[in-house]
Amino acid sequence: MTKPTLRHLKKEATEQSLAIAAFELALEHGLDGFVVEDIVQKAGYSRRTFANYFTCKEEAIAMGATSVHSTTEFENLLTKIPPNASLLDVLYQLIKMQLTANLIGRLRELLLLSQKYPVLEPHFLGVVHQMQTKAQETLLDLSNGNDDEIYTYLLINAVYGTILPLIDGRLNVLLPGQNMNDHQRAGAVTFDAFLETMFVYLRKGF
Repeated sequence: MTKPTLRHLKKEATEQSLAIAAFELALEHGLDGFVVEDIVQKAGYSRRTFANYFTCKEEAIAMGATSVHSTTEFENLLTKIPPNASLLDVLYQLIKMQLTANLIGRLRELLLLSQKYPVLEPHFLGVVHQMQTKAQETLLDLSNGNDDEIYTYLLINAVYGTILPLIDGRLNVLLPGQNMNDHQRAGAVTFDAFLETMFVYLRKGF
């Protein structure tokens, strides 16, 4: 994969700073309790800079929920994956990196915000789609044509198709940070057990 340039890393850092500021303000004040000017003041940038990255504060809020990994962290993880690892093993590592306790908690907070402010819902779905697209591009790049593209897309869609029902509670899974008192349904499995079960099914070919 192409190593990110210093300019790219600086742009990424600026984008993340603005997005995180927007997300934090939304959690503190609700969607109607702040404006773009508050975001740029909190992040230490200009309104013009904000406009270079986002079309509206809702877009920034949604991205702020997923701004927990830098490109450098992502690249470092990929260098640790053995060159002979199967595509399924690579995907497993990507999922373990993406779906941290921090990210899951932030996605749940974003989901709750989008339920209260429906204008956020398409942006919530958009960032989940971005996560899926990034994983797709990574797998296709690492595959280097050695794996069938249909197989690659099948794996991606099978895994990411579980994210929404996982976050919104339709799957009976105890997310990181929850305990049995928080989760009223009997028979809930831990998040780690859920991941292992999902990949057991994938390795067996469903």
